[in-house]
Amino acid sequence: MTPRLHEDWRSVPPEARGAVAALGNFDGVHLGHAHLVRTVQLARPDAPLAVVTFEPHPRELFRPQDPPFRLTLPDERAAALGALGVQHIFQIPFGEAFSQMRADRFVEDVLHNALGLRHVACGHDFAFGHRRGGDVPFLTERAAELGFGFTVAEALTDANGPYSSTRIRRLLQDGYPERAAVELGRPWSIRGVVQHGDKRGRLLGFPTANVALGRHIEPARGVYACMVRLSNGHTYYGVANIGRRPTINDGQESRLEVHLFDFSGDLYGQTISVALHALLRAEKRFENLDALKGQITKDAEEARALLADRESV
Repeated sequence: MTPRLHEDWRSVPPEARGAVAALGNFDGVHLGHAHLVRTVQLARPDAPLAVVTFEPHPRELFRPQDPPFRLTLPDERAAALGALGVQHIFQIPFGEAFSQMRADRFVEDVLHNALGLRHVACGHDFAFGHRRGGDVPFLTERAAELGFGFTVAEALTDANGPYSSTRIRRLLQDGYPERAAVELGRPWSIRGVVQHGDKRGRLLGFPTANVALGRHIEPARGVYACMVRLSNGHTYYGVANIGRRPTINDGQESRLEVHLFDFSGDLYGQTISVALHALLRAEKRFENLDALKGQITKDAEEARALLADRESV
């Protein structure tokens, strides 16, 4: 399912009103988020299913000096929410003006009047409005006054505590994409447009598609076994490098370079999604390009074997 995206909360079409909605940032759309979506759906299974979220993430507005931290950007987030059955995404532009909106105005003007929600749900720590002036007790009271339903979803937990985007970021930065996949319910992916590079991969016999990390969090630098989904829906196994390529000393910011197995064609300008399955080795500087080429050959063989084994399970 592809959810319908609504980015102007002031002009929501009539057919999108009357939904039930989960509230939050939904960075990563992990199992805890899926639990929240199911909670609101069960409250009113007869109503359209929606989420109310924000773009950019409020942290990006209030702490612009922070390094990139996003697990999912809007397109990837929408795809993950669609897989949960979400029909409408109310993606509210989060700028300086909106950040000044009082909590009572957010509930009445946005949730009730503009979106016409029948029922909403959020986690116990959800806070909203100017200076986070609104919280769960406040929302409980205002929902009752305005006549729409409200549910506080219990946190989904495991032996390590509640599922959270913070936990998943830490796993990726520590080099454990397979553990992050368990908590996400799917492999973690970077989605972006293929850009022109310096063609060094082609000279080494391993042409690569280059994707800027942009606002995505940077996972552990190194070589990964991965699966690549093209814009036409076709998928390919591959081997990816994330890092600064110390062997050629390019001195640039970290980037994602992925070699697709058994693929030939031009990907420039296309949007691809690269799902990381396992970290094969950490980033390393080699003595020369021949040594690097030899290692890439081994990396590709290892990635093929690992992914084939997983497919057969």
